[in-house]
Amino acid sequence: MEFDDAFVSRYESWFRSPQGRFAYQVQRHLLERLVAVWPRRGQKLLEVGCGPGIFLEALWEAGFDVSGLDPSPAMLKAARSRLGTKAELHLGRAEHLPFDDKEFDYVTLFTVLEFCDSPEEALREAVRVARKGLLVGFLNRWSLYYLSHGKVWPWTKRQNTLRQAHWFSVPEVSRLVGQAAGRRPCKWSSVLPGPAFSWRGGWPWSCFNARIYPGCLGAICAVRCDLLGQRATTPLMAFKTEPKPGF
Repeated sequence: MEFDDAFVSRYESWFRSPQGRFAYQVQRHLLERLVAVWPRRGQKLLEVGCGPGIFLEALWEAGFDVSGLDPSPAMLKAARSRLGTKAELHLGRAEHLPFDDKEFDYVTLFTVLEFCDSPEEALREAVRVARKGLLVGFLNRWSLYYLSHGKVWPWTKRQNTLRQAHWFSVPEVSRLVGQAAGRRPCKWSSVLPGPAFSWRGGWPWSCFNARIYPGCLGAICAVRCDLLGQRATTPLMAFKTEPKPGF
């Protein structure tokens, strides 16, 4: 699927709308929660399918040394305008990453597999170039959002971008990640369980939609896979003490 300048403009405009701003903040919270256990200083992170750099910018602000890859020149132009020299940006496809094995510490794919010709190959490539961890976010087929924006109903008048995408279930992504990475510790979370019209601030909707849920409850699901073979944990603070003179 090709994304031109007009599509990129509409995409960015949606994120500036009230609904889009709310959805972005909740998805960013999900992203930050899942990567919170990963070290940041001097850690190289690649976002595959970075688009206009909206979430790549959030990952840079979180402290990672970020790179982005996207097959659309229009998306990369928007990402360069947003990020300047903060990120290295590359033109390429998820199924054929132009990087060496283990070149990055972490790799993320956030709502990218839905538009890949071969999700299996995209995940294998992501695991190949990642050394420590992988994060995959996807549009959840077991959600109210799919019924309103993803499913093609008999009365659907046009094929918009979301209806052309392949939405995934949690078992599907679990199987794909397992095939690419083997048995690894994983952490699953989701956000935005309500219908799209409820994605806004104010009671009661924000109380319901602003939370992070386990498993497959939300429109957006994500899984963090720790490739080193043990579950990543937030390190405890250590206070260094020096012995007093004479001891």
